[in-house]
Amino acid sequence: MDATGASAGPDGLKRRLGVSDAVVIGLGSMIGAGIFAALGPAAGAAGSGLLLALAPAAVVAYCNATSSARLAARYPQSGGTYVYGRERLGPFWGYLAGWAFVVGKTASCAAMALTVGSYVWPGQAHAVAVAAVVALTALNYTGVQKSAFLTRGIVALVLAVLAAMVVTALTSTGAEAARLDIGSDATVGGVLQAAGPLFFAFAGYARIATLGEEVRDPVRTIPRAIPIALGIALFVYVVVAVAVLSVLGPGDLADAAAPLSDAARAAGAGWLVPVVRTGAAVAALGALLALILGVSRTTLAMARDRHLPHALAAVHPRFAVPHRAELAVGAVVVVLAASTDVRGAIGFSSFGVLAYYAIANASAWTLAPGEGRPNRLVPVVGLTGCGVLAFALPATAVIIGAAVLALGAAVYGLRAVVAGGSSR
Repeated sequence: MDATGASAGPDGLKRRLGVSDAVVIGLGSMIGAGIFAALGPAAGAAGSGLLLALAPAAVVAYCNATSSARLAARYPQSGGTYVYGRERLGPFWGYLAGWAFVVGKTASCAAMALTVGSYVWPGQAHAVAVAAVVALTALNYTGVQKSAFLTRGIVALVLAVLAAMVVTALTSTGAEAARLDIGSDATVGGVLQAAGPLFFAFAGYARIATLGEEVRDPVRTIPRAIPIALGIALFVYVVVAVAVLSVLGPGDLADAAAPLSDAARAAGAGWLVPVVRTGAAVAALGALLALILGVSRTTLAMARDRHLPHALAAVHPRFAVPHRAELAVGAVVVVLAASTDVRGAIGFSSFGVLAYYAIANASAWTLAPGEGRPNRLVPVVGLTGCGVLAFALPATAVIIGAAVLALGAAVYGLRAVVAGGSSR
């Protein structure tokens, strides 16, 4: 234990995060830019069944969160499902989960950085995106507690903006409860397709698990923090969805490029529009910060096992963070954010996240009762739900996602062949 009271974890990482820190980091991911953007596409798929789509998204998220929490308590290490798959199912499945997460979420980092740029300075979105990545990478480099502190402020600001929007929408003369008309034009396929983007908005609880070596008393902290963060996020999403639907209705919501801004305008609160835009930019920053944390920790775990360059497994002696992994992730994201626009081309990220959690649920199924195994129904529903939501995605996302996973499997197989040949 050091002077700050933080106990040392493996390879120099220190357990500095408590329950409230872990909850805030999870919320920073879940109540990120998704709440400002996901409702429109979801309404386009489900129509008046948007609120119904929250149910399967929440059920699958709950099962995934429960499985992840039990596994994280059993294996409180950096890397999340990469570690769980490796330990419970074998090295290949752990590798495949890590591959899906690192590749997919690195693209998501660039997309989120560009989202920040488009809100802050649309004419210079790439420059702002690069600056945001550099600044947050530098912050992460100086210690996980500083990142948690900044995330706390971001979450507080975003929740305040959302609260202002909800109150304004529900008390406006344009709000009509009848416009919700829940499920009148919904189809099962539409509800499931809408559940996809809504589920991804909840997926930030993985960030808590990937920080397993930096959480105090992980056996108790992680299983408490994950459901708390998920419950708060679900409540926020339901309230915001009801407020936006009451003003816009499902048709206008489906056509809205910026649903919350449009809802504020429709409610006669034009003054709130720039506030909502600012909240969206700040939320995207919070999501980007949490994403960089999660990807760098999974990179660290894979580097330890030499699935990535072993040099990336180094931990800074002073700041106790995987500094080389953070710098490598930051550098790749900077290049992507500066040179491409990946916001419309990361369908594989959605597919990959569901594959990641499918492996987590399969891993949780193998736990014995004495290892904290959840009710057997939880991993079964989680695994099945991940499969259903994955193949309910648009065909392009499914094809690209499957191709990315196949490429990862091919790389793994090639490395095994090379390693086997060199050992002869």
